[in-house]
Amino acid sequence: MKTGVQQIMLGSVTGTEAQAQKTLQRIKAAGYDGVELNRFMVHPSSWMVRLMTRAAGMPTGKGGKLDWPALIKDSTLDVISLHTDLGSLEREPEAVIAEAGDFGTKRVVITGLYRFDYGSEAAVRDLARRLDQAGQRLRAAGLRLLYHNHNVELLQVRPGLRAYDILLRETDPEALAFEFDSYWFTDGGADAKKWMQTLGSRMELWHVTDRGSRQSGPAMTPILKADSMELGTGSMDLEGLWAAAKANGTQAVVLESHKNWIDKDPVKSLELSAEWLNGRI
Repeated sequence: MKTGVQQIMLGSVTGTEAQAQKTLQRIKAAGYDGVELNRFMVHPSSWMVRLMTRAAGMPTGKGGKLDWPALIKDSTLDVISLHTDLGSLEREPEAVIAEAGDFGTKRVVITGLYRFDYGSEAAVRDLARRLDQAGQRLRAAGLRLLYHNHNVELLQVRPGLRAYDILLRETDPEALAFEFDSYWFTDGGADAKKWMQTLGSRMELWHVTDRGSRQSGPAMTPILKADSMELGTGSMDLEGLWAAAKANGTQAVVLESHKNWIDKDPVKSLELSAEWLNGRI
């Protein structure tokens, strides 16, 4: 299983060519095989995207003005996949296909929809149809489409049926695979390992981070706020999740955390997580 880092972690440490080169070098030196890029971070992004990502604790930074194809080539890191949004893929499939080719990746990942009603059965069924169509278009070009979950897909559209169930059951495995994010389903109260087992071989990529608290010393209350943590420092059953990913034949595991990094340093954080990953490859 290859290992990689999600670009969303790197917005604050890839603002200039020199800074980006150093960051990518440290990712390589830590033992990672590649990175997972976001189209909204390899191009100049709109003020709305910058505002929304900053509000979510994951600022995109100024890296959109950099020559990412050259940076990746110089780093010798692989591009595990290219994240985009479904609207862009539907409007300009040829541009997405060309960009995936520029980066030498065969995977395009949809990262979920904003202002979308995941509690509506009709809306989610329509989403499944759209994903199938987009996936078939990419398949014809020799690419693979994947869907990345957060926690909203756990909403029940009716008793006993969740949005994610529909995306699994009503999409063609030949057209759509999945990048499973175990943190967000755990955050939503689900058994991430069971969902991984349900996905089986359709789980081609795995997004991972640990979950816990940095509380030290006397606590004001017996309730701690949970957030992302470096691998092996939180409370998630990473060993069980790792075994499930291996059983599925998952092709790559991608580290992603948005904040709460040790010493507020995303590179130091990913280096610490690499120690856990390198002990299992």
